[in-house]
Amino acid sequence: MRTTNETNSILFEALTDLKSEINGGIYKKKRPDNSEKEDIVINTTFLTTTLPQTGLSNINIFVPDQKVKIKGTEQKQPNDERLEYLVSLVYDKLKASKIEGLLLWPTHETPIEEPGVGQHYINLRIEWNIHK
Repeated sequence: MRTTNETNSILFEALTDLKSEINGGIYKKKRPDNSEKEDIVINTTFLTTTLPQTGLSNINIFVPDQKVKIKGTEQKQPNDERLEYLVSLVYDKLKASKIEGLLLWPTHETPIEEPGVGQHYINLRIEWNIHK
């Protein structure tokens, strides 16, 4: 049987190579307070306790907004190009991760604004099916 801490660690290890691709860090459960960097945060919201286990984890990919001029006024807008790039890297790492007795797959992708911070993030929902 696996625990939520183990599933967090499995995702963390699968994504650890991405540290060189972002200017922030990869964290389990919580990102540093007031971070203005590109960060990846992993957390597991639930995991059943009997085999086969099923569960749900989140991978949140944070990217600061970019400044753009619209009709002569400077504004902050989501950096969609960077978000899409990092999401594709995360998908690639998840597809490449193979662990005996364990299946994981992305099921939802949701863009979310981080209010008052000038950042957006993509929430990837990951489902688990654990046989061992």
